[in-house]
Amino acid sequence: MGWLWAIIVGFVLGLIAKAVIPGKQHLPLWLATICGMLGAIAGNAMAQGFGVRATPGIDWSRHIFQLVAAIVIVALADMLYNAMQRRRHQRQRV
Repeated sequence: MGWLWAIIVGFVLGLIAKAVIPGKQHLPLWLATICGMLGAIAGNAMAQGFGVRATPGIDWSRHIFQLVAAIVIVALADMLYNAMQRRRHQRQRV
């Protein structure tokens, strides 16, 4: 059941990150989900590094760390994905 929640959280974080980043992202949904999952992992690690412990109820600070990490990872992945797509398109022309 842990993997199912990881996929769901990654999907939601990836969608929110794509919505927050200005402009159009060409990142496919499956890659945005993976980036969201990585953002959740990185955000948990950052929250733990800053001393945020599990709290009863909703842990908003941990979720903010996860969202910020997902936004950064989705933005970087989108830049890399666009560069690879342009490179592939140029190779097909030649």
